Amino acid sequence: MDEDKLESLRARYAAASADETRDPARRKLLQVLFEGAGKRRLPYAGVPTFLDFPFKEDLANLDIALIGVPMDLGVTNRPGARFGPRALRTIERIGPYHHALKVAPIANHHIADVGDVPFRSRFDLVSSLEDIEAYFAKVVGAGVRPLSVGGDHSITYPILKVLGHERPVGLVHIDAHCDTMGEIDGSKFHHGGPFRQAVLAGVLDPERTIQIGIRGPAEIFWGFSYESGMTVLHIEDVDRIGIDGVVAKAREVVGGGPTYISFDVDGLDPAFTPGTGTPEAGGLTPREAQAILHGLKGIDVIGGDVVEVAPQYDPTTNTAMVGAQMLFEIFSLMVLAPNASRR
Repeated sequence: MDEDKLESLRARYAAASADETRDPARRKLLQVLFEGAGKRRLPYAGVPTFLDFPFKEDLANLDIALIGVPMDLGVTNRPGARFGPRALRTIERIGPYHHALKVAPIANHHIADVGDVPFRSRFDLVSSLEDIEAYFAKVVGAGVRPLSVGGDHSITYPILKVLGHERPVGLVHIDAHCDTMGEIDGSKFHHGGPFRQAVLAGVLDPERTIQIGIRGPAEIFWGFSYESGMTVLHIEDVDRIGIDGVVAKAREVVGGGPTYISFDVDGLDPAFTPGTGTPEAGGLTPREAQAILHGLKGIDVIGGDVVEVAPQYDPTTNTAMVGAQMLFEIFSLMVLAPNASRR
């Protein structure tokens, strides 16, 4: 090694703390991470929040609100996704810098965990969906973009009703299931049918909807997806066209209009996310899902959710950890969206 170079490195770094840098962008981010010179906040201490963002009880001056929706009254198989928000809040060390997308969202935007949707009843699915819609109407009415954690997938319908109220939105949907089923057991509201209901309500544009990773025996229920004009990519299609092909197709489908991203953790193989209510073998890997999301950089993401984390079926906490990472991926896309506001 060159002795002069070594001496130069010693002079610069031998006594330097972890938060010292000459890069202005890195310095701004490090100021967020560190409480003082050389002293970083403990990631495992304090009150847990989504992605370790600050907690705020109101929406004033926020760009993006992270919202828990602890409701799983719409499940058709194993319950437990009501515990998803709490599980994701306990995951530390996700973000705040995204090395692939080269963004540190919290350094440039006002973001907070604003808590959970309040519900009138723990027993009534219909009133719970009404409560979600009413809460998100306040969020969107305040000019804040929502990023949510469920809960089962039925929560996405009332969210789309709010976001698509003025014009139907597009959708990137990663899942094992299309979730366009009709009425079952006397109810049209359940986690197997939110996107059918959203299309019929006029808030979701099926021709700007792509569903990725679909597989399993529930295929017989997804006729609405095809008849309405949705683009369905089964897991075999992902293998056939590759990740670049999936990204290209997704960008073609959603175009430049407002787009929502909904991520069901059962879209991933249960080897990686066993803690979910309706697991299907043979799904995406987390790395494949991340690559798909990275490829969506620049589309107009107006909101998103991560749903169906049921932590009691996962003794390793992998599902919550992967779910939190996917939350951060969607979050990063939201701040990179062309129409993302900065207050």
